[in-house]
Amino acid sequence: MPVFDFSDAPDAKNPSECTYTTFQSSEPEASPEKPILVLDNKKRKWQHHSCGMFTNPVKRTTFEFQEKDGTVSADILKIDARFVSLLKWLGENHISVRLSGENRPEGYAVYKIRETAFGGGTKLSAEDGFLQFMIERLFASNAPGENVVDESLEEAGDDMKLTSIQSITDFMNCAGRTLPDNIRLWARRNLAVARSHEVSPEERRHAQRALSIMMNVQWKSNYFESIDPNEARRILDEELYGMERVKQRIIETIIQINRTHTLPAYGLLLVGPAGTGKSQIAYAVARILKLPWTTLDMSSINDPEQLTGSSRIYANAKPGIIMDAFSMAGESNLVFIINELDKAASGKGNGNPADVLLTLLDNLGFTDNYMECMIPTVGVYPIATANDKSQISAPLMSRFAVIDIPDYTAEEKKIIFSRFALPKVLKRMGLKDGECNVASDGLDAVVEFFAGTSGIRDLEQAAEHIAANALYQIEVNHVAEVTFDREMVMKLLEA
Repeated sequence: MPVFDFSDAPDAKNPSECTYTTFQSSEPEASPEKPILVLDNKKRKWQHHSCGMFTNPVKRTTFEFQEKDGTVSADILKIDARFVSLLKWLGENHISVRLSGENRPEGYAVYKIRETAFGGGTKLSAEDGFLQFMIERLFASNAPGENVVDESLEEAGDDMKLTSIQSITDFMNCAGRTLPDNIRLWARRNLAVARSHEVSPEERRHAQRALSIMMNVQWKSNYFESIDPNEARRILDEELYGMERVKQRIIETIIQINRTHTLPAYGLLLVGPAGTGKSQIAYAVARILKLPWTTLDMSSINDPEQLTGSSRIYANAKPGIIMDAFSMAGESNLVFIINELDKAASGKGNGNPADVLLTLLDNLGFTDNYMECMIPTVGVYPIATANDKSQISAPLMSRFAVIDIPDYTAEEKKIIFSRFALPKVLKRMGLKDGECNVASDGLDAVVEFFAGTSGIRDLEQAAEHIAANALYQIEVNHVAEVTFDREMVMKLLEA
């Protein structure tokens, strides 16, 4: 005989009573001074760790404490606006929790919520790990706007941990406001497809996969915290020798970010001979910005579809490299390092892959064919490298601030070899100070030998060769140290 539980149904004679007000907060973590919610403690003072359950909000917005003398209710007085949907979900699903809080004049300030009903169900959301995941994402989000959103609408969540339809649905109901509006609507449509039995299994599989990929990304605002210019300069000096004009240009960009708290309208295009440290500069900028970075090697991309993804009409459809980069980074703010931009060329007659980058570089949004959604790109900072800017189309060039990287002078190469390249190799090979030395005429010979080549890669290879030969002589000939003069260097490099 079926049993029906009408305890959750609203009573027309006794309408639900909302006892709380919401407050706006963007704090990244909670404390007694900045709690998640505040409960009434006029009847009694609650313990630091208290167990119980949020009531179903269709009845009354309270928390039922499980005390030694029975169940005691306390009204919810205030809630961080980001957590309203989460507390509603906890109440509707009758999930037992443990609160950590502190009794204060304004009430019992709750700053931690933990799941206690382990093993009570099969859903991922029945586990504390999922609850903590949702709380972390809510703390990482900005305070929602003042406009009231219909809570009955399904909203979207975000993370690859959410692979099942049930866990995705739970997260959408609790933390959907952490997503941009267009992605929230997109997620609702794709969830409907993933649940539908009126579409093919392939369509359902693609929809669920797209949801999991999209939810892996934490969609952040385009607000950037100030960056210490002195620390930025230290990183540049640590990574690069010389290049004062290049460093000055990068510091100017940092100062601009500090003033506007947004990324510059244009990315950087580093143009120069091979081996002059263009990629190293790009990695240094990503380190200064404290952003994850990803690389696009345009010389190996011969089809625009590799960047834009393939349509879901194909069974083996998949997202493009750009969407994969967002997914791997786990957030929407990242540095795109586009290597060899001048070597991008059409391969299958489908157009130039480099032209696909135009929308990404405009920061207006990027559309992936598989995701079928406009991806916000306001937090993307592109840094491209090239050897010959004449091979880059005018529309692409107009999206970058160009920095010409000059080749190193002979004196700079001597300093780089003696202070950086050789000591780095000696340390890696385990050679002690004084075991491998290069005389001044030997240093001149190294630089002269590679005078016709650009960059410092040949110098680094020469350092490897010299250090390996010194190690051989020390181990085989049992000499205490080796000093390379001009004659020894030339003989070694010409061999």
